[in-house]
Amino acid sequence: MSVAKVTRNSLRERDLSIEPNLTRADLSGTNLSEANLRRAELSEANLTEAALSRADLPSTDLSEAHLVKANLSEAELMSADLDSAKPVRANLFRADLMRANLTGANLTGADLTQADLSGADLSTASLTQEEVEPAIGDENTQLPPDIKPPAHWGVGTDEQAKED
Repeated sequence: MSVAKVTRNSLRERDLSIEPNLTRADLSGTNLSEANLRRAELSEANLTEAALSRADLPSTDLSEAHLVKANLSEAELMSADLDSAKPVRANLFRADLMRANLTGANLTGADLTQADLSGADLSTASLTQEEVEPAIGDENTQLPPDIKPPAHWGVGTDEQAKED
């Protein structure tokens, strides 16, 4: 099995929109800020501590990717596949995760402040109520059964409907 290793050379602002296959690539610590990775194949990639702020990642396959302590602030992740990804302690401040697949993702300690989770599937994700509170979501956001939509989402739960 061969694994690609990208050195710390900066890929900042590069256009990688040719849908590169970077499956299992070791991109740990790489600067991919503002890079165009639209529809890239990054499943099982090691992106630990990678800089991906403002990166263009819609419809990208990040399933089972290691994103521990990655900086994904203001990244465009609309409709991205993060199934079983590990963005543990990742910075997702203002990230656009609309309609993203986060089933089985481990979001322990992730900063979701102002991250847009509208329509995202987090139904089997590992996260706490405290981690969800500062995020943005809507009635289409699927949360784990033990997590309630924050009040500022304006979404009624089944329990709230019974009380009314």
